Amino acid sequence: MWILPLVGYVGTLLGFCFLTLAIASGLYYLSELVEEHSVIAKRFLTRLIYSVIVIQVILWLVDGFPFWATVLTIVSHVIYLGNMRRFPFVKLSDPLFILSCVLVLINHYVWFRHFSDTQSRAYQRTSYYDKADVPSFAQIASYFGLCVWLVPFALFVSLSAGDNVLPTMGTEPAHGFDGKSRPQGMIKALVDQIRGGIGQIFGSSASPGLARP
Repeated sequence: MWILPLVGYVGTLLGFCFLTLAIASGLYYLSELVEEHSVIAKRFLTRLIYSVIVIQVILWLVDGFPFWATVLTIVSHVIYLGNMRRFPFVKLSDPLFILSCVLVLINHYVWFRHFSDTQSRAYQRTSYYDKADVPSFAQIASYFGLCVWLVPFALFVSLSAGDNVLPTMGTEPAHGFDGKSRPQGMIKALVDQIRGGIGQIFGSSASPGLARP
């Protein structure tokens, strides 16, 4: 077969493109909601951070999660909470913001190693016919989604560039809006820039004779 594999590749590529567009549209909509309801978003994110900390403590007490990994996750969420002091504005050169990004990666690595080692030890201790007592894929994915990725992802969607322009997001945020201008989310600014870049590429490649007057 020659044609069917090509059809499969094209279908996979189109499916990936549509999935990317759907995710970008959803993030764009969430960013607009945060722009319009920044006070509610700040309150929600603060309570979400405290909730994850409580869940992490319960997992350590009841399910016997590792102590130091639990401490790392709790400290990470306290650092995330520090980003709320100027919410929704962010300065990308802020050490607290940089530390938050690093902690996301460290948390992911630590918990990935924990679950991987737990499964390896459980399978080594059980026979071929016994069922190993290990967390399922759904449980592990749910833990990563709720306790590792949810708060950093929500913060990334909610935080805004101070002057609404991506290349200058490292500058100090502008304060004192006059009611007409408002902070723009980083996700929304990124999508707007990509959309503008695509428009410029296709606009410049269009024939001058076909351009609108």
